[in-house]
Amino acid sequence: MTTKTNPGRFFEDFSIGEVIRHATPRTITAGDVSLYSALYGARFAVQSSDAFAKTIGYRHAPVDDLLVFHVVFGKTVPDISLNAVANLGYAVGRFLAPVYPGDTLRTVSEVIGLKENSNRKTGVVYVRSTGFNQDGVEVLDYVRWVMVHKRDPEAVIAEEHVPTLPRVVAPEALGDACPAIDLDAYDDGLAGSSDRWDDYEVGETIDHVDGMTVEEAEHMLATRLYQNTAKVHFDQLAQSGSRFGRRLIYGGHVISLARALSFNGLANAFHVAAINGGRHVAPLFAGGTVYAWSEILDKQPLPGRDDVGALRVRLVATKDKPCRDFPLKTGDEYDPAVILDLDLWVLMPR
Repeated sequence: MTTKTNPGRFFEDFSIGEVIRHATPRTITAGDVSLYSALYGARFAVQSSDAFAKTIGYRHAPVDDLLVFHVVFGKTVPDISLNAVANLGYAVGRFLAPVYPGDTLRTVSEVIGLKENSNRKTGVVYVRSTGFNQDGVEVLDYVRWVMVHKRDPEAVIAEEHVPTLPRVVAPEALGDACPAIDLDAYDDGLAGSSDRWDDYEVGETIDHVDGMTVEEAEHMLATRLYQNTAKVHFDQLAQSGSRFGRRLIYGGHVISLARALSFNGLANAFHVAAINGGRHVAPLFAGGTVYAWSEILDKQPLPGRDDVGALRVRLVATKDKPCRDFPLKTGDEYDPAVILDLDLWVLMPR
């Protein structure tokens, strides 16, 4: 008896240096953009208004950076993380070109590292994934690492390697996805804040105040939007026998919620230029309420540009705990409420 279905890869199926061309190119439509807005309520003016975006220098309103990230990520799931235990982290993500409704995205990944866990039941796979548009232009690249089940605990792994990754994307590598911005046309009132790049200080912390409760249907709808097929998000029967006994909410859903909440305090941070690194510290389940706070880690001018500057932001999300006291760590241990610790470069008008 033969089968034509895809059971997904297990840890021992990967090899370092392997290049994977992922299936199902995805055309981003205005409907996708509207649904993304409905899911997260992001209010950044550049992505919300064609008129605003055109006035300051875009062709029209670009697709939200994180929607681009999720679609590029979603292509990889059937080949990388269908049998994942959990997605663990990200590094050196760069947004390289704007994406507009009507663009078609596809993804290619390279396996850059493998490390078997001591229990021999799982291992960590490191991949560099690159998203391209219909013209072959790179729009995004990033590294992620994911814990994947082994099919056979006794299987021998031929080669192991943990890649060394830079902690921060260099400022001179930022800004390719942001056209020249007409500062005279940038309307602070319409954008929602008069605070621009010069008004933020390194070390400043911002409680984004608002919270958002996650419903079961919302996170499944979001994950389907990205064509992310990971079993841990959808199959309650399978997950009933797991450690948590419940479906996990896709970590990217938490990232988008935290980014949307950050508008209240960072309204002019209209573009995510890079993901320096990040960890999903703890899982989130339906019924939990997400809050967020930020710390300004650095601020840098961009070489050759006087229209926008870069803020390096530590974006922290919590579950069921408001962030007025900026929960993070006690010693080396995270506060039990912290679910996301993300390091971003965002661009702001000067």
